[in-house]
Amino acid sequence: MSTTSDTPAAMAIGEQLQALRAQLTAPGAPFELETVRLADGSEVPAYRYAFRTLPELINAGRAHAAAEFLVYGDDRWTFARFFGAVDALAGRLQREHGVRAGDRIAIAMRNRPEWVVAFAATALLGAVPVPLNSFGLVGELMPAIDDTTPAWLICDQDRHERVQAALAGRGIRTVVVDGTAGELDWQALTAPGAPAFEPPALAPDDTALILFTSGATSRAKGVQSSQRAVCQAIFNIDYIGAISAMSSPDAVARIMARQLQPTTLSAVPLFHVSGLHAQLLSSLRHGRRLIFMHRWDAAQALELIRRENITQFNGAPSMVQQLIELPQFADPANSGQLSGLGFGGGGLHPRLIDEFLGKFPGRMSGIGFGLTESNGVCAAGSGRMFEAQPRSSGVLSPIIEARIADLDGSALPPNQPGEVWLRGVTLMQGYWNEPQATRSAVQDGWFRTGDIGQVDRYGFLTIVDRIKDVINRSGEKIAAVEVEGCLMQHQDLQEAAVFALPHEVTGEQVVAVVVGKPGAEVNEDGLREFVAQRLAGYKVPSRIVVRDEPLPRNPAGKMLKGNMRKELAQLLQP
Repeated sequence: MSTTSDTPAAMAIGEQLQALRAQLTAPGAPFELETVRLADGSEVPAYRYAFRTLPELINAGRAHAAAEFLVYGDDRWTFARFFGAVDALAGRLQREHGVRAGDRIAIAMRNRPEWVVAFAATALLGAVPVPLNSFGLVGELMPAIDDTTPAWLICDQDRHERVQAALAGRGIRTVVVDGTAGELDWQALTAPGAPAFEPPALAPDDTALILFTSGATSRAKGVQSSQRAVCQAIFNIDYIGAISAMSSPDAVARIMARQLQPTTLSAVPLFHVSGLHAQLLSSLRHGRRLIFMHRWDAAQALELIRRENITQFNGAPSMVQQLIELPQFADPANSGQLSGLGFGGGGLHPRLIDEFLGKFPGRMSGIGFGLTESNGVCAAGSGRMFEAQPRSSGVLSPIIEARIADLDGSALPPNQPGEVWLRGVTLMQGYWNEPQATRSAVQDGWFRTGDIGQVDRYGFLTIVDRIKDVINRSGEKIAAVEVEGCLMQHQDLQEAAVFALPHEVTGEQVVAVVVGKPGAEVNEDGLREFVAQRLAGYKVPSRIVVRDEPLPRNPAGKMLKGNMRKELAQLLQP
């Protein structure tokens, strides 16, 4: 299977996509482009018919009142039930508790219907939802809370227990959706009979959302996005669906013949752009159904796919691999209703691509590449687009401009690898409360992704490497410096280096090399337990190697992680 755009199949689909893009974005077409001026004065292309604000987008879901929307175990929500709870919560927050446009409301819970109610009610008031990492422990949750200073925290009991003591004296009002420990009662806030809320007057450049992302710093940064950016990103998902469908008519015909309500199994956290934008907000707008899992389990996922007639599953490559390797997956009675599988969170192992296409051909499966800073928009594709170029991350969006930059920032020609720079309407307003980090990441309107990639003549983007010292473990981004900082809290350690090694299941694994203080006795199991008590489970190194000699450094004192990575890869070979 070729990785270039020179195979006959890749050339044919590339030429077709160029024609379809021109057709879909032409004047009068559904995805007609216009030029908009952003708050910083720059002019960029945007979809003319996209919603202007998040409340407009959310309210589109009211047209599907009788349809089922959310399923969590035995708890089933129609769109009518959902909007009843949303309107009640919004009315009481505004009329009885003084929540106003621009106020920040943090949300911290696992994927469940109450998460969605809290998010939608916040957005309808023009307040700013601040979804927090539900995997985080108190040392990870509280910096995000202190950074954004929310007026409210809506959470589940597990998250509340982690932060309750630390919240003392901060003046944050708390609501616990599945318990009584919060300051206010969730059931009372969402019960019928609430006063109607007054919709706010919002502008496209007003802030809509703050999502946190792990980068190359010691803690996550809050990504601040405008109403326009979020709405354009959701409309871009529609564009991806349209161009994918038009280039894969046979697969679409088979899907339509089943006459099933489009249903997605949601195993991606809603605090990620892939879970929030591509799954939740897109489903809310179009009347699709979302099935939430309490926690990921491949066998349980397959049973849900069979029982609930799930038509789409998007997840980290490791999740997809675990799913298709189940012997029962090959039985059409279990997986036949699936229209496609979607990969997110990172590049695919070649072995997984070959196995996947062999077991699951001719579907609307696909992959995409995007970042929190771009609201998930960059490249994507499914169906024939994916099958023709499975090593790529899809084709570039019409509303994003990509520059493949050399070391000096100059643009490189097609098929030459360089750093991926992005510019467009969906880019963030900036990192919350971090102007210096924003200036470093965004230069003259271009966001420097830190990823190495190349673009072919048809616009297919292939990610080949990563500049940032960030580990991608099953789609979860982990800052190596954060894990290093945690290890260095151990009183018996003198040095620590953390980096990624390839892993067939998770894509990358977290590994560490440490040096103990003279005379100290440290061991791998004890150090892993030390990290597990302080960081989320997915950040705990799978291997920790203890060495006696100092870690290698260059003359400037910088650790030579490349040397250590090669040595450790050989040492840990099976």
